[in-house]
Amino acid sequence: MNVDPPGGYKKAAAKGEFIKDAAREQTVPQKLPRMDLKTMMLPLLLLLSTFDSVSMMTAPRGCGSDLLPVYFNLCDLDAVWGIVLEAIAAVGIVITVILIVVLLGITPFILDKRKKACVPIQLLFLTGTLGIFGLTFAFIIKFDERTCPTRLFLWGVLFTICFSCLLTHVWRLLRLVRTGEGPTICNMISLVLILTLVQVIIAIEYLVLTIVRFRNFCSYENKDFVMLLIYVMFLMALTFILSIFTFCGHYKKWKKHGAHIFVTMFFSIAIWVVWIVMFVRGNAALNRSPEWDDPTLSIALVANGWVFILLYMLPELRHITCPAKSEDDPQDSVAPNRHTGGMKGLDNQVFFLEEPSRGFSGNFDDNVPSPSYRSHSPINHNVYSAPQDFTIPRPHTRSSYLPTPLLQDPYLNYQNRQTTF
Repeated sequence: MNVDPPGGYKKAAAKGEFIKDAAREQTVPQKLPRMDLKTMMLPLLLLLSTFDSVSMMTAPRGCGSDLLPVYFNLCDLDAVWGIVLEAIAAVGIVITVILIVVLLGITPFILDKRKKACVPIQLLFLTGTLGIFGLTFAFIIKFDERTCPTRLFLWGVLFTICFSCLLTHVWRLLRLVRTGEGPTICNMISLVLILTLVQVIIAIEYLVLTIVRFRNFCSYENKDFVMLLIYVMFLMALTFILSIFTFCGHYKKWKKHGAHIFVTMFFSIAIWVVWIVMFVRGNAALNRSPEWDDPTLSIALVANGWVFILLYMLPELRHITCPAKSEDDPQDSVAPNRHTGGMKGLDNQVFFLEEPSRGFSGNFDDNVPSPSYRSHSPINHNVYSAPQDFTIPRPHTRSSYLPTPLLQDPYLNYQNRQTTF
């Protein structure tokens, strides 16, 4: 049995220490590569994130590669709503421009001055409708710092212009159906400008407060956007209620214009109720709140613009050029002449001077009794029958003949002179 010398133990111990030292030497250099790996992976991760962002901004099908991402909805074939709405809005812009040109062209040929007085209001209305169709593109383009002020300011102002024109037209019709006379052009234009100025002040104040609160960044919530339009909703409700009273009056031809405004306001209110419910509650309930907000507002703009064109402007252009009919005015709209008492032909109070004793007082009061020959055929019913031998009387210088100072007529005392011949 061989027994290792004590030196072997030392060798083993030395060998063990050598292994520990080697392990230490191996552990120390293992930490350095890990640090280098992290530092090397950081630029790689940044590069990959850059590639991911670039891949996310890749132009969709139908858009150019150099187009900014905010304009993708205008040409994205996958999101068809943007292309459809911009096409409908473009057609609306063209039709509105044509209507403006037509209205300016037919203005000199409008014979009724009362109809011509409403042309400036209708031009302002078409201008507001043109802006509504143009504002649709601000909601098709994605939300950013440039489109935010445009949305907040122009939505309320443009609709205020349109509804102010309709309200002014209703006010004019309320006077026309009752008296036949409307307000002046200056009064109507002033009313439209004053009503629009109120919404302009509200929008500017809201924009200033919003930008200051968010530190030069424009942003809004759905409820805030709707609260900004409370004044516009008030104008809508007032116009709708007053348009109902345009059906009460003696002048029938103006009631047609009131019917146009009534139908227009009815459909406009329906559109506003739908888009407000969807914008505030519906999209969030369907978990489509960020994605469907802009399409909802864009559809509301286009729909309301076409309601203005089809239900109000086109019928107004048709009736504004039609001549007035006799049955449109009330039968008692033309009062008889107070100087003649409504008499026709020879049935006139001038012939009351058949006797010299009555004279001529110059008073054409209706209480003056009518002579016996006052009828549709006064000659046949005259109590004074003409003689068989009719001779033309000659003026005489007799003292018994005293003509009135106002009527120096030699025929007044003809009957008296016949008895003296």
